[in-house]
Amino acid sequence: MTANAFAGRTFLAMAALAFLAIASGPATAQERTAPRDASELQLSFAPIVRAAAPAVVNVYASRTVQSRPVSPFFDDPFFRRFFGGPGGAPGQGPGHSRERVESSLGSGVIVSADGIIVTNNHVIAEADAVRVALSDRREFDAEIVLKDERTDLAILKVRDANETFPHIEFADSDTLQVGDIVLAIGNPFGVGQTVTQGIVSALARTRVGVTDYQFFIQTDAAINPGNSGGALVDMKGRLVGINTAIFSRSGGSNGIGFAIPSNMVRFVVQASEGGGTVRRPWLGASMQSVSAEIAEALGLDRPSGVLVTEVGEGSPADRSGLKVGDLITRVGDAEVADPDSFGYRFATRPIGSTTTLTVLRPRGETTLTVALEPAPETVPRDERVIEGYSPFSGASVMNLSPAVAEELRLDGFEEGVVVAALAQGSTAARVGLQAGDIIQSINGRPVDSTRTLERLAKSDPGVWRLEIRRGGRVLRIALRG
Repeated sequence: MTANAFAGRTFLAMAALAFLAIASGPATAQERTAPRDASELQLSFAPIVRAAAPAVVNVYASRTVQSRPVSPFFDDPFFRRFFGGPGGAPGQGPGHSRERVESSLGSGVIVSADGIIVTNNHVIAEADAVRVALSDRREFDAEIVLKDERTDLAILKVRDANETFPHIEFADSDTLQVGDIVLAIGNPFGVGQTVTQGIVSALARTRVGVTDYQFFIQTDAAINPGNSGGALVDMKGRLVGINTAIFSRSGGSNGIGFAIPSNMVRFVVQASEGGGTVRRPWLGASMQSVSAEIAEALGLDRPSGVLVTEVGEGSPADRSGLKVGDLITRVGDAEVADPDSFGYRFATRPIGSTTTLTVLRPRGETTLTVALEPAPETVPRDERVIEGYSPFSGASVMNLSPAVAEELRLDGFEEGVVVAALAQGSTAARVGLQAGDIIQSINGRPVDSTRTLERLAKSDPGVWRLEIRRGGRVLRIALRG
């Protein structure tokens, strides 16, 4: 048999499996069967595509930016008086700043009849305007309802459209199995709507480095630039994931693509309905992976679960009875293998309810009930922008609390004053401060609040001696005043 003939038979066999899945309803391990006769080798994915493709849209995001003058002399008001531009002859001369429009292209999925669309945050992150094009070539303006950088998801809403839109229903991504057939629908390279087919090649992929919640569906269905935000659908045409990233050294598809599971997508969509802010449950505990050495010391047959290393006093973890040294093996009914999978399982639980943690202790296994609460703002954040002449000029600072630490992706046990953001080109940015830096002291004086920092920043010591905590390390910096 030639290689081409073998490949053709393999594809037809996969199509037959697709037909069996459609005909028999939700597939289980027992229902996945091989083709039974030659007629089953002549089937097609077309019915699935016809049902799902109308709900996949092209997303056009644009923003207007000011182009800077070519020469730095045009930043000088004296020079501009003679050669025009801002501050000279109005709107004239070689120094005039011009506007230009930058655009990006991605895909999106309509998930409700009233025009709610899911896409990737990186597709529309800096957009001033967003427009979507349906598969029937109609175009609509869309407003950005929610942007969640931590999951790389964004929610759009079709603007001023009084009609019912085609949409895709959510599937339960936890029911996927490695080997299931899936279709990826999107707009790769801007060539137009395209469908590719493959299988689920792995589940619960972590260490991908794309979002905070590392728990991806891996597929060999071709995903290319422009597919971001598009649909990954099962053999019933239901949404099982949002295509997000590819593993590639060339920029093209190499058969390894990653999709955000539909259960996480549904959680973010529901958050957008509740006011446009994603509120995640906070445990109030730190944990680490279980290495082979730790597993052997604990008497485990293999590394699994997460080991609790710190529990915050008064936190939901503390009130549930969780202790340092506990080994968490399950969240609800779902197994956890490492901190990433724990984070995904815990973060997708709804605020206001409870969940259970299965914990292994020296005396045996126990189950704890933990309240699902948002991280509290234990002290007012009192956000301030530092002005004047100091190394902190242009820095936006806040008092740390579990809520602020959660927003800035810091350890929830940190205390003090944190740099939340830096103005572009500011003194604070030029001296090397970074968002997330915790300012501990200035010239030997402890910084316990934003008010204290603002007061100390107004001094003129001649030499600034700063003590800053960054990523668990303490940096000591000396700067001339």
